[in-house]
Amino acid sequence: MAVPQAVAVDQPVVPVAEAADATTRAMVKADPQAAVAAATVCGTGYKLFRAVPLPEGTDPRQRLAMLFSYENGGKGCAILDNNVGESQYMCLNVCKVDGTGCDKDSGNFFDYAGPVRVSSAGCAPVTAKMGQSPSSLYINFKTEYMFPCD
Repeated sequence: MAVPQAVAVDQPVVPVAEAADATTRAMVKADPQAAVAAATVCGTGYKLFRAVPLPEGTDPRQRLAMLFSYENGGKGCAILDNNVGESQYMCLNVCKVDGTGCDKDSGNFFDYAGPVRVSSAGCAPVTAKMGQSPSSLYINFKTEYMFPCD
């Protein structure tokens, strides 16, 4: 009697940057669809560099949002993914390394804020906010480390 073979189920694949941290790699393994969807918004050729479940430190299964950063030949793209299931106020801000020349996307969004692109992603500061309104936030996250630092 032949032993049944396991059938492989196609999983979406997102290219992950070699410098991606362990948290990012674990998130992609646990929920590849989210990383693939965000990468699609950035365009072709982008590799996932970092994924942060928000509020920071939240179990990824209980997250309210996910902040993704992708890199492509020194250029960067950030997406703030809404995991609440209803429209929320969201603001995603990405600046040049010196904190000037910021680009942002803000408003009430059901799916995501962004993409916000930066032409030189090295150590670009990123701010992600989310809540019922600009004055009622439950996420107010800022980091200097969403893109590779050269």
